[in-house]
Amino acid sequence: MPELPEVEVVRRGLVSWVRGRTITSVDVLDPRSIRRHALGVQDFAGNLEGARVLDVVRRGKFLWLPLEEAEAVQPEPLEVLPPGAVRPAVALMAHLGMSGQLLMQDAGVPDEKHLKIRLRLSPAEGMPEQLRFVDQRIFGGLFVTSLIPTSDGGPGGLGELPAPVIAEEAAHIARDPLDPHFSFDSFYRRLRIRKTGLKRALLDQGLVSGIGNIYADEALWRARLHYARPTDTLRRAEALRVLEAAREVMLDALAAGGTSFDSLYVNVNGASGYFDRSLNAYGRENQECRRCAAAGIVSLMKREQFMNRSSYTCPVCQPRPRNGRW
Repeated sequence: MPELPEVEVVRRGLVSWVRGRTITSVDVLDPRSIRRHALGVQDFAGNLEGARVLDVVRRGKFLWLPLEEAEAVQPEPLEVLPPGAVRPAVALMAHLGMSGQLLMQDAGVPDEKHLKIRLRLSPAEGMPEQLRFVDQRIFGGLFVTSLIPTSDGGPGGLGELPAPVIAEEAAHIARDPLDPHFSFDSFYRRLRIRKTGLKRALLDQGLVSGIGNIYADEALWRARLHYARPTDTLRRAEALRVLEAAREVMLDALAAGGTSFDSLYVNVNGASGYFDRSLNAYGRENQECRRCAAAGIVSLMKREQFMNRSSYTCPVCQPRPRNGRW
């Protein structure tokens, strides 16, 4: 499942290709990929055709394209609009699922085997004409959704033209560590009253969004904290350390183009990320802990079952707490 860095790689790739362009036509090759759009294919296409893409926005793993609807008369260029001036009412929501890919392709490129939806865009010099949604396992999809005001009055997520609106389906999740409006004080206050294990808290999208299983393990390793550490015993400095570690590891992953374990996750150009080569914890069962090895200590990484998944820790530099219950 793509995590925050992978979705942010896609967002950054898309925004340079689609922002300001108009969707001229829509082909839905597999209606299963718009099953979340309850009104069906015709309504889906009707909402998109003629609409201009204002931005590409992400909060946590949620990704959406705010739209200026076709009825707008002679819209101003995006560059002259001051921040916050645009108040779009609808957006195209993209859910990547396990294998969804958003690819920018020229019209002459043959259709991919698992192509589900094709959006044709208004011409732009040197830019591909089509945005294609490809999905092998059909767990993802696209749908049109409403944008509603944010609860805190801040931007809905990370984007180029910040507006205080958010896709309705993303309104319930917290801000993520890469969001400039993320509040550590609010996070720490809520973390302390959770009375759960630290990794469970990091995976709670209502507390902090975008941290999935891989990056939680990597952040905890960097912070030298065990996943079962009770949150109500966590000191402020420790909580700050693990949040900073999560931010750092996700920025490192972004620089590497994300983490790709197979060909299903790619960016908008079809290229895979390579952060998997830099993982220090996840997937390294029975391999030496790199930090301990650098200090001349022999310690093998350990894998444990956790919430129907796996957690990877070093038993030396991430010791299990005596009162760890999770």
